[in-house]
Amino acid sequence: MLKSGILNPQILSLLARVRHTNTLVISDRGFPFWPQIETVDISLVDDVPRVLDVLRALRGNFNLGRALMAEEFRAENTTETRNAFEAALNGVPTLYEPHVEFKKRVPSAIGLIRTGDTVQYANVILESA
Repeated sequence: MLKSGILNPQILSLLARVRHTNTLVISDRGFPFWPQIETVDISLVDDVPRVLDVLRALRGNFNLGRALMAEEFRAENTTETRNAFEAALNGVPTLYEPHVEFKKRVPSAIGLIRTGDTVQYANVILESA
């Protein structure tokens, strides 16, 4: 039995399948559903858990090469929120692109983890190194 780290078996399964340059999506509660990729929905109530919670938990198990986010995230959120994401990504190169373009990348991901986050455009695609 696992005693620490990520305990969710579906998330562990997704992580085990990520290889070099594969991607994994962490999304907010309103992000669209793509039937062609596996979705692990861990939303409980508003903001539980948050994208940042999942991102921080994954960092210890994910060799992160870069992150991708929507440009709209920067325009729609406070400096405090933007700084929290930057701290969680801890120096990982982050590409910002229009949300429409961001969503085009999603179907090629290994999977998607849906959270209860209500932060606007708080979606991130993690690309393995």
